[in-house]
Amino acid sequence: MNFSNTAAEVTSNLIVAGDIKVGRSLHKTVILGIFAGMLIGAGAMASSVAMYDIANAGLARLVAGLVFPIGFVMMVLFGGELFTGACLMIMGLLKGKYSLISMVIVLITVFISNLIGGIILAILVAYSGQFKLGDGAMGAFTIKLALSKANISFESAFISGILCNFFVCFGVVMAGLSKDISGKVLASFLPIMTFVTGGFEHCVANMFYMPAGIFASSNSKFAESAMTKYGITAEKLATLNWQNFFLKNELPVTLGNIVGGMLFIGVALFILYGREE
Repeated sequence: MNFSNTAAEVTSNLIVAGDIKVGRSLHKTVILGIFAGMLIGAGAMASSVAMYDIANAGLARLVAGLVFPIGFVMMVLFGGELFTGACLMIMGLLKGKYSLISMVIVLITVFISNLIGGIILAILVAYSGQFKLGDGAMGAFTIKLALSKANISFESAFISGILCNFFVCFGVVMAGLSKDISGKVLASFLPIMTFVTGGFEHCVANMFYMPAGIFASSNSKFAESAMTKYGITAEKLATLNWQNFFLKNELPVTLGNIVGGMLFIGVALFILYGREE
């Protein structure tokens, strides 16, 4: 029995998957998008808990890289709609399966749904008491992590976004190479571990990281702990807000994710295998 697909078969399957996304009802797309946002957020949440008290940056990233993919794997097996993976719809567009406007509508719907899911999880985590771990050290770390994303330059965020979705879409493709669950788990785990360990920017993961940081910073104890432990000034702390979340992080990171997924993976796969269908 053959337990794997060829790259050409995966490309064909992804083109069909794009057609299915276009034809799916709005409410199903929204629900699947919310689930994906929450599951990716779950991976982000778990990795933060695992790394918050690790001083060595390299070791902390490695630990995060080992934990974060859990959320992506759950999303792949469940079948959620993830914006970064949906960028591979470019192949169906190039194949003439649907129009540009149809693809854009799906991408916008999935993006907004992922955002809702990420914020819902961030709210639940904020009120769960998790930020109290280590006498507030978890809340302080959540603030520090979000601040690093709120103050990244446009160029760095954009290029980091490209690198991120190169690996994320590779994870989608590699999951499609296997026909059994264990194979999908391992194949999708490796590229996601690579992007997280590399510290690259994922727009959907940031839909949890940054709202969680904003919620944590509204607590004076966590904010004071972050300022004391990490030398964060009050002026710097003020940059952790919804405007910077959307304009300084989500905007450039999302654009980078689009380029990384569509151009570096989608268009490349279409040129290699899609035209031969």
